[in-house]
Amino acid sequence: MPTAFPLPDPALADRLSERLARVDAALAEAVASADALADDAGRHLVTAGGKRFRPLLTLLAGELGDGTRPELVDAAVVVELTQVASLYHDDVMDSAPVRRGAPAVHTVWGNSVAILVGDLLFSRASALVAGLGPEAVVLQSRTFERMCLGQLHETLGPRDGEDPVAHYLQVLSDKTASLLATSAQLGAMFGGCDDTVVGAVAAYGEKVGVAFQLADDVLDIASTGDESGKTPGTDLREHVPTMPVLLLRQRVARGEGTAEDAALLARLDADLSDDATLAAAVADLRSHDALAATRELAVRWAREAAAELEPLPDGPVKQALADLATALADRAA
Repeated sequence: MPTAFPLPDPALADRLSERLARVDAALAEAVASADALADDAGRHLVTAGGKRFRPLLTLLAGELGDGTRPELVDAAVVVELTQVASLYHDDVMDSAPVRRGAPAVHTVWGNSVAILVGDLLFSRASALVAGLGPEAVVLQSRTFERMCLGQLHETLGPRDGEDPVAHYLQVLSDKTASLLATSAQLGAMFGGCDDTVVGAVAAYGEKVGVAFQLADDVLDIASTGDESGKTPGTDLREHVPTMPVLLLRQRVARGEGTAEDAALLARLDADLSDDATLAAAVADLRSHDALAATRELAVRWAREAAAELEPLPDGPVKQALADLATALADRAA
């Protein structure tokens, strides 16, 4: 199967494509169930596809050592199972109607089934990671804890007196970036890399994850529907906090904003269900320097991610990881 992002070395791309196919086969086996409902619901998002970005990161990091080790396939399945299970829960909380181009599980079987099948997939991931040894079990459990805390803190919002921007960055780190860091860390661990390499790719994964989400915040405003695959301003319409709005809100709260800033914020906080109203708000935010500041943040996090690669040996793997960070920076620019 093709990889989620271009790789500079054809031989590396071929190896990873073959191993991703093995991951997909193992993933299908991992979600299978004797119970018909659990089987149908468990397979739903796996068969819908997805970029398999986290498994690819695991396999790619494994190439820094011995990429042929069979544990790498199991580790790649673990991180994808964890990701898919979290999506079952997220879509219930967000009332998301579609995921990976297919109806979200809760829209087909209801919220209770979606939550329970998400739990089932988490249990399958736990069983698989147990076979990888105690260090992997501890890492997986700590990652799961961070993902839950990230979702909890996103749901509750910042506490009184807490900086909303810092709160949001921590949510991105915990909810999304933690699993990317673990994906890379497991790959380097089971590729047999030394601690310096393992630590470097973990730090890289964490920062790439934050950069990716900040770039998504930019694209929700700046892209056309054809470019992003979704209606511009989707997050605005649902009043989902994103960095451009948080930066605008911060400016107004500090008394640093103009009357136009305050008026725009009031419109963003109002009902955006009408398409024309939403489009006008998107257009105004698109030209606001809060969006430019979010771009700068995304680029900064991507560059910091690339800097974490300095201890890695030069070669196609290091280049591929650096290219990904560059692509994220370009995506936000």
